[in-house]
Amino acid sequence: MNKRKRNLAICLLLIVLTGSWGCGRNAVDQASQGLQTDEAVTAKSSDEKEKTDRDPVSGKSDDKTEKHELAGLVYQDSEELSYAENFTVDHYEGGYTLLTVIPDEKQYLLVPKNGEIPKDLPEEMTVIRQPVQNIYLVASAVMDLFDALDGLDSIAFSGQKEENWYIDSARQAMAEGRMIYAGKYSKPDYELLVAKGCTLAIENRMILHTPEVLEKLETFQIPAIVECSSYESHPLGRVEWIKFWGALLDKEKEAKQIFEKQNELLNQATSAENTGKTVAFFYITSNGMIQVRQSSDYVPKMIELAGGTYIFKDLGDEDSKRSTVNMQLEDFYDAAKDADYLIYNSAIDGGVTSVEELLKKCGVLKDFKAVKEGNVWCTSQDLYQQTLSIGYLILDIHGMLTGEAEEKMNYLFRCRDTTAK
Repeated sequence: MNKRKRNLAICLLLIVLTGSWGCGRNAVDQASQGLQTDEAVTAKSSDEKEKTDRDPVSGKSDDKTEKHELAGLVYQDSEELSYAENFTVDHYEGGYTLLTVIPDEKQYLLVPKNGEIPKDLPEEMTVIRQPVQNIYLVASAVMDLFDALDGLDSIAFSGQKEENWYIDSARQAMAEGRMIYAGKYSKPDYELLVAKGCTLAIENRMILHTPEVLEKLETFQIPAIVECSSYESHPLGRVEWIKFWGALLDKEKEAKQIFEKQNELLNQATSAENTGKTVAFFYITSNGMIQVRQSSDYVPKMIELAGGTYIFKDLGDEDSKRSTVNMQLEDFYDAAKDADYLIYNSAIDGGVTSVEELLKKCGVLKDFKAVKEGNVWCTSQDLYQQTLSIGYLILDIHGMLTGEAEEKMNYLFRCRDTTAK
C-alpha cells in the first residue's frame, strides 16, 4: 500500500470512529433523558396513586383493595364533601354506614334496624343501631340541624334548660315534656339517663375538659359523639356537618338539600368583588378584655367571602384550634381604631342595641372611625345556636358592606346612635 492510500484509509477509519463515538454519546444522552422521564412519570404516578389510595376515614394512604374492608361488609361509596374536613361518611351494602370523626379518630358503625352486627369489628369502633332514639343532646349548635332535618323526636334529653333555647321547636318540646333537661355537659343526670333509656350522647368540645364524664357514660353503655364542626376552617364546613347528622338519622337526602340551599346563599354573597372595607368582630368580656376571632377562624372567612377584610390579618395560632383571642384594650384600640365597621358579638352577653350601650361598656370606642360614622353593628343573640344562620349571615355582612336594605337582614342589625345630637 502506497503512502497516499495508507493516509486515505487512516482518514476513513477516523471518520468511522468519530461517527460511532458521536452516535454513542447521543444514545447515552437519549437514554439518560428517557430515564429521567421515566422517573418523573413514576414519581407522578406514585403521587397520583397515593392520592387515589388515600383512606377517606383516616386520611392515610392505604391499598385500594383493603382500605374499605370492614368485617366482611361490602363497600359502596363515600359521601362527597365540599368544605368539611373533619368527618367522613362511608356506605356499605345492606344499609350499613360508617361515620368517622377525624380529629378524635373515633368511628361509629350505623347498623340498620334488622341488620346483624358484623363480627370481628375493631375493638375501638362504636356500634349504633338505627333508628336512633332517646338522644342526650349537649352540643347546642347541633339542635338547629336536627330541627331542620325534622329529627327532634329522636332527642329525649337536653343539656340546656328550656329558657336557654332560642330554637322555638326545642323550647316547645321541653314545654310539652317531650324533651327534658338532663344536666349540663359536666354534670349529667346519670340516673335519669339510664332510667329513661338514653342510647347516645352528643357532646361539644367542652366535654374534653371533663373526660371523666365520657368514662362514666361509657360505664352505663351510653356511647358519645363529640361534635367537631368548630374545627372547620370554612364557614360552610360547619354547615356541612348536617350530612353527618343526616346519616345518623337516615335522612341523607334531606341533609344534602339543606346544605345546597346554604351553598346557594354563599354564591349570592360572593358574586361581587371585594369592597376594600375593613371589619372588626369583637366582644367585651366582664373583666374589660376585648375578645376577637383569630385570623384563621371561620368568622374572618365569612367577612372575606362577603366582600370585606378582617382587620386582624395574622392574629392567633392556627394550630391551636382556638377560635378566639383576648386582647388588651390598648392593642385593640391601635389595631381597630380605623376599621370601617364594628360588629359586636352579642351571642355571649346579650349584646347591645345602641351605640350608647356600647360606650358604657367601653368609653374609648367613641374615638373609633366606625362609631363616628355610624357603622356599628350587632349580631342577634341566637346566632351561636343557629348553625344554619351562616349562609344568611354572610349575606347580611355583604349587605352591610354594600349598603343594601337593612330590613332584609336576618342575624345582623345596626346599633342605634342615641348619642347624636
